[in-house]
Amino acid sequence: MDNLNQLTDDELVKLYETGNNTAFEIILMRYKSKVYTYIYLIVRNRELSEDIFQDTFIKAIATIQQGRYTESGKFLAWINRIAHNLIIDHFRREKNENTFSADAVDYDIINNSKLSEKSVEDTMSNEQVLVDVVHLIDLLPQSQQSVIRMRFFEDLSFKEIAEKTDVSINTALGRMRYALLNMRRIASEKDVYLEIK
Repeated sequence: MDNLNQLTDDELVKLYETGNNTAFEIILMRYKSKVYTYIYLIVRNRELSEDIFQDTFIKAIATIQQGRYTESGKFLAWINRIAHNLIIDHFRREKNENTFSADAVDYDIINNSKLSEKSVEDTMSNEQVLVDVVHLIDLLPQSQQSVIRMRFFEDLSFKEIAEKTDVSINTALGRMRYALLNMRRIASEKDVYLEIK
């Protein structure tokens, strides 16, 4: 198993496709913390996060076993996309389940805060945070927008960012630092609460 730990994600996926279950266990151990954290930061509910986390890896397993995994070297970005799509599906389902007419009901379910308020507020709050983050990124200078998007949405290393943007690693790191500082400043000026470290 130790020698399997040295393999790249793509090599492990290929091994798993040929029936080596240990290869997938290594990928799972590599990324479970990051994927779970990604999900939890959006849904802010432990039980729901665990459900979506399990569904994410089940979908990943099915996709790999069907031979449809085509990403090269970006397993974390790929699996986070699966998680993100499942989160969106959950919110859409929840929205549709909470949309109905109360005309024929004696008891007012729609306006009963104990039943509807939490899930609707949580959903709106989570969606608003994502909208706010994207909006803040859009307000950054182009060079800082690029580095933020490549680092957090494409999961590129600073070396890869430097190569893609034709700058030194130090310049890429500096742009990231200034981008985060600018996002914090803009959020403060616009009175948006975000936890930007």
